[in-house]
Amino acid sequence: MPTVFLVRHGRSTANTDGVLAGRTPGVSLDAQGAAQAADLPGRLAGVPLAALVCSPLRRCRETLVPLTGERPGVPLHTEEGVSECDYGDWTGRKLSELAEEPLMGVVQQHPSAARFPGGESMPQMQQRAVRAVRDWDARIAREHGETACFLVCAHGDIIKSVLADALGMHLDLFQRIAVGPCSVSVIRYTPLRPFVLRVGETGELGSLVPAEDGPASGTSGGSGGRPDAGNHAAVGGGA
Repeated sequence: MPTVFLVRHGRSTANTDGVLAGRTPGVSLDAQGAAQAADLPGRLAGVPLAALVCSPLRRCRETLVPLTGERPGVPLHTEEGVSECDYGDWTGRKLSELAEEPLMGVVQQHPSAARFPGGESMPQMQQRAVRAVRDWDARIAREHGETACFLVCAHGDIIKSVLADALGMHLDLFQRIAVGPCSVSVIRYTPLRPFVLRVGETGELGSLVPAEDGPASGTSGGSGGRPDAGNHAAVGGGA
């Protein structure tokens, strides 16, 4: 099956200001985020991407600008299913203020019960994000073959929820996953189970390039099914 590279957008002005941006239009990358985006093509230099899939929000589109410049022949698709969580009335508020809200305790400790006032619930967010990623995975397999790679640029909570699903984790545990700005997490879906190959990676990715005659080496590690046993999770920041 194809391999999906989940990229969180680079650091944004909202990240710097401690604001829950949500779906606020016009939130862009800050200087550090732009530098992170500029590094992304080099990190992915050995990965033959069949397609780029992007949240419609500006900070994600900006993150992919250097990559699309390096690979003008790779199609770029906008996908509403991986847009940021609809935080409703919380959108645009300071995180320091939201920390005092009783709902924040639910978000952190029992997110499967969290619904944002005027917005969506966290289970709704996870369901539509997982559906979108899996639908794209099936489409890429049909159009480009089982060993193809594609990239999805999205948001922290979106990526964490997709990783939790792939790991077989209950949504209530997804806050244990850390994906920093412009980090890359990697999943390969198979008929048996998903294999999570990277979580919050900020370094090299070339070892994940699929072999031409089959899946990348390390897809399974004997009867224990330990794909890419040498991978590690880099500690990232925030959702």
